[in-house]
Amino acid sequence: MQRILILLLAALCVASCGRCRNASPQQTETTASRPRVFLPAIAPSGLSPEEQRDYLRWHYWDRFDFADTLFVSLADTVQMVEAYARYIALISDRPADSAPMDSLMHRASSSKQMLDYFAMLADQVLHDPNSPLRNDEFYIPVLRAQLASPFYDEYERIAPQYDLNMAMQNRLGQPANDFRYTLASGASGTLYGVKAEYVLLFINNPGCPMCREIREAITSSPMLSMMIERGQLKVLALYPDEDLREWRDYRDHIPASWINAYDKGCVMREKSLYDLGAIPAMYLLDRDKRVLVKDSTDVSYIEEVIDRHA
Repeated sequence: MQRILILLLAALCVASCGRCRNASPQQTETTASRPRVFLPAIAPSGLSPEEQRDYLRWHYWDRFDFADTLFVSLADTVQMVEAYARYIALISDRPADSAPMDSLMHRASSSKQMLDYFAMLADQVLHDPNSPLRNDEFYIPVLRAQLASPFYDEYERIAPQYDLNMAMQNRLGQPANDFRYTLASGASGTLYGVKAEYVLLFINNPGCPMCREIREAITSSPMLSMMIERGQLKVLALYPDEDLREWRDYRDHIPASWINAYDKGCVMREKSLYDLGAIPAMYLLDRDKRVLVKDSTDVSYIEEVIDRHA
């Protein structure tokens, strides 16, 4: 399943790269006939599986020549995105540890061509809303490398600066941004006013197929259902947009045990309190509203983190 998702990411990258290139037919034919490929490092066989993982965390890219800018134009992009995604999957057992990405981006900053190329890979794997490996903690070093680079002018820095500002919101282990929500009755409350061992913020839109899938996954989870029943977990389903008629027409689909609310005045969007570029999104918070899971669509991962945190 993971391989299928990685290949989908690769196809997305190829499509986007294809729109950006302006090569002659002869150049295209040459590139297609002689693609360059990257072979990741291989961990010593005498190491345990965990030791091999730790070895590759730091040595995965040792065979890559960061000075070879010709590679950028001759690379097999599908293979490179898959290799990059495999690396991200490898280090994702420590989702808040960005040190390996800091090291990688330091090496990739050797030239503008190389920095652009690795920023493109990161955008597809770490930042795309549809990527199963999306991770702001790993994406922050990419953005910081771009902003620190002498290769970019002030206009080229605008997009990474905006993305960095958004990525710095609601970071793992940090307190979530508070906001006020409004109920159908007109009553209101705040995120920090929701008292429970865990709070699951579920940002959703009526009629969104994936929103429905997530809602059904939460309600069908024995673990989460039991925690909701016992008051250990509270779900705040928040509608962030303006069409309240659509929200009111859909509110009967939200379980009565959840807090079903909307963002009056779209303050969350106006103040950039949360990244609403990808909906649905789930944020799992502890009793002190520290972020345990950020911007996820995976209910099983929510369960896993709760189980690990308990």
